[in-house]
Amino acid sequence: MRHGRAGLPKWNNALYSQNASSYQVVTLRQTHSVSPVEGVQGRRSAQTVFRPDIEGLRAVAVLAVVLFHADVPGVGGGYVGVDVFFVISGFLITGLLWREVSTAGTVRLRRFYGARARRLLPASAAVGVVTAIGSAVLLSPLQAHSVFEDGIACALYVGNYWFILQAVDYFAAVLPSPFQHYWSLGVEEQFYLVWPAMIIGTAWLIRRARRRTRADAVASEIPYLMVLALVGAVSFALSLAATYVVPSVAFFSLPTRAWQLAVGGLVALTAGQWRRLPALPVAITGWAGLAMILLACTLLSTNTPYPGTAALLPVLGAALVIGAGCAAPSRGCGRVLALSPMRAVGRVSYSWYLWHWPVLLLAPPLLGHPLGLAGRLAAVLVSGALAVLTLRLIENPLRFAAPVRRSALASLALGGVATAVAVCVGVALLVWVPTPVGRGAPAAALTITAAPPPTGHNMDAYDAAVQQAFEQVQAAVAASADLKAVPSNLDPPLAGAADELKAMSHTDCLRNFFQVEQPECATGDTASTTTVALVGDSHATMWSPAFQQVAARRHWRLETLGKAACPLMNLPIGNTRSFHCDQWRGRIIARLRVEHPQLVVVSMWRGYGAGLRGWQLGFTTYDPAWIDSLTSLVQELRSTGAQVLVLGPIPDPHAVVPICLSGHLDDATACSPPRSTAVNEPGIAAESAATKASGGHYADLTKLFCTAARCPVIIGNTLAYVDWNHLTLEYSQALGPVIGALADRALAGG
Repeated sequence: MRHGRAGLPKWNNALYSQNASSYQVVTLRQTHSVSPVEGVQGRRSAQTVFRPDIEGLRAVAVLAVVLFHADVPGVGGGYVGVDVFFVISGFLITGLLWREVSTAGTVRLRRFYGARARRLLPASAAVGVVTAIGSAVLLSPLQAHSVFEDGIACALYVGNYWFILQAVDYFAAVLPSPFQHYWSLGVEEQFYLVWPAMIIGTAWLIRRARRRTRADAVASEIPYLMVLALVGAVSFALSLAATYVVPSVAFFSLPTRAWQLAVGGLVALTAGQWRRLPALPVAITGWAGLAMILLACTLLSTNTPYPGTAALLPVLGAALVIGAGCAAPSRGCGRVLALSPMRAVGRVSYSWYLWHWPVLLLAPPLLGHPLGLAGRLAAVLVSGALAVLTLRLIENPLRFAAPVRRSALASLALGGVATAVAVCVGVALLVWVPTPVGRGAPAAALTITAAPPPTGHNMDAYDAAVQQAFEQVQAAVAASADLKAVPSNLDPPLAGAADELKAMSHTDCLRNFFQVEQPECATGDTASTTTVALVGDSHATMWSPAFQQVAARRHWRLETLGKAACPLMNLPIGNTRSFHCDQWRGRIIARLRVEHPQLVVVSMWRGYGAGLRGWQLGFTTYDPAWIDSLTSLVQELRSTGAQVLVLGPIPDPHAVVPICLSGHLDDATACSPPRSTAVNEPGIAAESAATKASGGHYADLTKLFCTAARCPVIIGNTLAYVDWNHLTLEYSQALGPVIGALADRALAGG
């Protein structure tokens, strides 16, 4: 899976203002904060009033997200700044549309979309083009190709759904895309398509109802409030459900984010009621809202299931701040938000957000080393400077150019050209940067001759079978240790690794973070009386191809029982995004007691506690808590009457192997780690001793991957790793005879 952590502010108000400020329109009947993109013209008189508090609120939002992405301590929930931007956009756009439809009876769509195209698309396209070119220069070819595809999707404003299809996890920091933050740009552009149609449709229904009842045509916000409330309620319900079932959909999609935009719209339609509140309660309300946003930034974290109910804190906080500003924008927190530094940051918030994420991601490969906190803050400042230049050289000149400003068609054409340029650059780079393919001589395929399985209980025969299988693999590993050029017949090809990883992740045998029920996943001879259970996290299910091969040959029934990020051991995993590990573990143990498999094979990732973002663990792999838990697990499984085989870890390559190889096609050893850093010998010895002392069997797999000095990532012509910690299906399957020999020995009770 790829990761990302990003959101995108939208600078919607003051699209035409020379000082890019925020405005409130006061009419004879009500007050609404609006963008001066379209002044209210019609039957009512209107006066624009400066709204600096909204500009300052945008500064709060962008600072939260930027500092979060820079990993600044204390801002673990800064990603909620995106939610604040959604509320602001909902407020501004709903107010603008309501005023136009209430005066003109409809929305002038060409002017509406032209204003947005002129304001938003040139800057996003310019940053996108620079990001794509920078990625082509600085990233490895395989990663760059992925970035180009992301860029094309984002230029077409469907990036949020593209990331859903790519199974992107916003909170898993492995290899984020420089375009990841464009996901919310997609949400907002889709919002711009849906919202006007909803407002126009509501107005049409109102006119139709009035003709039937012959009622007086008096403009009222109530029907629009009802529609927005319904949209918000349905969207919030979808968001709650999706957060715990399909979290990527909940995070990235418009239907699960629309309620945040609707909340802003509800504030816009009730602005008149906000204005009637007394000054003191309004000031208190504003401060309370700002406090809610700041609390969300500090109390929430990457562990928080999001959006879920947690999003209520920043969303309602933003609504309170904006609502209080409708009545008294210069009082309470509005006075702080209106300070010149806050307004200056808010003024460049759109461009700053566009720039900060690619700068943070591309700076390390440019400099040749990871960034510390000081380096990340420096990158943020550089992106801020780029934002100022973008505002002065691209945004304002194009936005205020008289020929474009006067013509909706010219504005739409400008946006279309900007989008087309961004798409064409992405497509051209896809063609220009070659797909990485091995240039070395074809390598011999890894083949292991499986000896007939021994019979009886002569453990020497079983040990000999294991030794024979291991020796064949060791010979291939030794022959591949000094491999330089990536073989031209590499299997799977580097470009196919991503699809293979996706296929591995989307199987009923491996439950996701939020699933507890484990469906039957039986392969081999499903009617056999000999049952083997393969149990654990994704490091158990990655061995499924090997065990399926063995089960078919031995006529065993193979049950694969896996859950992502949940080892079968009883450990204090405090990853709140990985719900129900305890429940799943309990159900699996109970199921094994009922089914009585002859052999239970246990495997798990050994990277828990390694400081990955999104984890709060009370242990580290191989520490006393880990070893004690493994001891208890083996004893518990042995009490069911089953033999127990614990598979040792695979070496840690310390890199996403396909991407690393794509950048070192002529020197595969650059991606092959030394054995001393890839293998934890003392940890393996401790696990082995604990397993054997508890009556189980332990398989140290190190020799299937490493020589005494190095752990090559290509064995024969087989790519061993599909990412940074999982085997390819091909290498797992190639090791089937070895796994079969180990399982035979364990079943024999040796």
